[in-house]
Amino acid sequence: MAAGAAGRLFRIATMDCSAEESDIRRALEPIAGIRSLGFQLGARTLRIDAGEEAYAPALDAIRKAGFDPQPAQSAAPQADSHEGHDHSHGGSFGGATRLVTALALAAGAEALSFFAPDLLAWKIAGMAVAALAIALAGLDTYQKGLAALLRGKLNINALMAVAVTGAFLIGQWPEAAMVMALYAIAELIEARAVDRARNAIKGLLDMAPEQALMQSEDGAWAVTPVAAVPLQAVLRIRPGERVPLDGVVTQGSSAINQAPITGESIPVDKEIGDAVFAGTINETGEISIRVTASAGNTTLARIIHAVEQAQGSRAPTQRFVDRFAAVYTPAVFAIAVAVAVLMPLLAALSWQESLYKALVLLVIACPCALVISTPVTVVSGLSAAARRGILVKGGTYLEQARLLKAVALDKTGTITEGKPQLVDWRAWGSAGPANLTQLAAGMAARSDHPVSKAIAAGLKSEAADVQDFKALPGRGTSGVAGGRRLVLGNHRLIHEMDLCGVELEAELARHEQQGRTVTLLAEESRVLALFAVADTLKESSRQAIADLKALGVTPVMLTGDNAATARAIAAQAGIEDARGDLLPEAKLEAIREMQQRYGATGMAGDGINDAPALAQADIGFAMGGAGADTAMEAADVVIMNDQLERVAETVRLSRRTHAILWQNISLALGIKSIFLVMAVFGTATMWMAVFADMGASLLVVGNGLRLLRQQQRQRP
Repeated sequence: MAAGAAGRLFRIATMDCSAEESDIRRALEPIAGIRSLGFQLGARTLRIDAGEEAYAPALDAIRKAGFDPQPAQSAAPQADSHEGHDHSHGGSFGGATRLVTALALAAGAEALSFFAPDLLAWKIAGMAVAALAIALAGLDTYQKGLAALLRGKLNINALMAVAVTGAFLIGQWPEAAMVMALYAIAELIEARAVDRARNAIKGLLDMAPEQALMQSEDGAWAVTPVAAVPLQAVLRIRPGERVPLDGVVTQGSSAINQAPITGESIPVDKEIGDAVFAGTINETGEISIRVTASAGNTTLARIIHAVEQAQGSRAPTQRFVDRFAAVYTPAVFAIAVAVAVLMPLLAALSWQESLYKALVLLVIACPCALVISTPVTVVSGLSAAARRGILVKGGTYLEQARLLKAVALDKTGTITEGKPQLVDWRAWGSAGPANLTQLAAGMAARSDHPVSKAIAAGLKSEAADVQDFKALPGRGTSGVAGGRRLVLGNHRLIHEMDLCGVELEAELARHEQQGRTVTLLAEESRVLALFAVADTLKESSRQAIADLKALGVTPVMLTGDNAATARAIAAQAGIEDARGDLLPEAKLEAIREMQQRYGATGMAGDGINDAPALAQADIGFAMGGAGADTAMEAADVVIMNDQLERVAETVRLSRRTHAILWQNISLALGIKSIFLVMAVFGTATMWMAVFADMGASLLVVGNGLRLLRQQQRQRP
């Protein structure tokens, strides 16, 4: 579990497959006050996040379902992850060794049955070997199957216990032993494969180092455990080292590989004042950072915790499969009973033959593959998204993103960079001073207004010294530079100075129609230069909009900026529908209108003013790299690298996940249907039954894991 995980952790020794997870979920569904459930089948643990009043009834419900929850430490022992699927609580040697021994004994029982003389002593010896094999491989299955039968539940373990016991009693003891050994081995392989999906994102935690070089109060540097580093401490990070904690650069500059956080391996240049994240790699220069988050609250830890919480939620297809299996399993058991009872009467079969046929039906119909088909796919999809810097907060949102018909997009910080830049400037008039750029840079550098800062940065000129500098609220600034009384201000200031002629007004209108903010440098009698500043389009935005359109998703811009700016930016990005001058309430109403017009609607934004719209949308996308905490909390998907193209990527991943989900369901049911028909007509044996069940399980697991290999961005 990620550090900082909420709730209480319990160890459930007999919980090691998704069928038992489903049993516990169904038992807990009626309990009020449970916020989330976090299952870790590899460690056999369950984290319950609930109100205090809910824990007692929740534990009672789990016990009534046949499980024994025990309080566990926050971090389960590492051994648990390797022993979680041994399917036995006895024995002094490991699960894999035990199951291989059981398989060898089952093969020995088969050999004794085939080659040994037809004598009672040899038969008893063969039965003893088979019974030992069944005990080694299936003791855990028997225990859980018996508990399920006593509660009137017909789950996977109950079916296997009945089928193997019945086969042994009718004289098919070699086959019973081999079936149980193969079942246990295949279940172990399947469980390890599922663990691979569940743990795919957890490896990121290992990327954050356990120690950091921290500066003490006396200025000395000492290696300190990361867990003991306080907030505001100063750390030094050398080239090639990983960043131990989130922080802000206080000294030096470097290129940082942020792949664990944003999914992009292209290094990002970091300078004084820039944020860095735990687990990222310092590639070029030595830097010092001031710590802004403790070890349990870094961006990386929060991502992993959020993915774990998402894995604990149930996607629509998972809920459907659970409900289907709850009806399917008892129905198959009833059919098997009918075959055992009616076939001797209707088809002239012996009671032993009909009972064997019924037992084969039970093994074939075991819904293991069906039940496992959905969680492994959903977890793989969530992990694949997280590796790409897309934090999806639940399987429900991963599945529903495919249904989006329209996406509303905030402008600033989502489609644009969110930082004003100097995009154009020109001298005005015929005889401006030779040092015009120095004068403008000097005036702009004295102001802390974002537009002035953009002008100073964009001119890249030596700044002239400015005296008698004054701010003119709502208009600009004034000062003396180069022996001249100058003003650097907006259209309103120049108009009040009566310096706006027809030609200048036309030039200002041209820039304003393009959504630019125009600032003018002037002296008392004339305008010397004009500077156009704009929030520029992100390089990826045009392709991101094209990707959405190719997927059949309509992009709509919603912004609080003026309508002219909205239209100008929308035209550059390729958006036909742009709406400006929107307050947060108006954005909310726009989302509702889009939902009525288009259907399922998403919203992408990064500001506090976007939070209501993000919450109202069917899927809310928060731009997480620079986004407000409120927006990130309200959203269903957080895009950690602020790249708009990740919205279309989420839709593609959702569609691919949905397709694989139904491929898996079709595989599981299709394979079982074929073998069920073969069993009815007498051509399927119990060996074929176990391969039908476990073969289907391994197929759907392998198919679901394909999502983890989707690392490269694919165009629609």
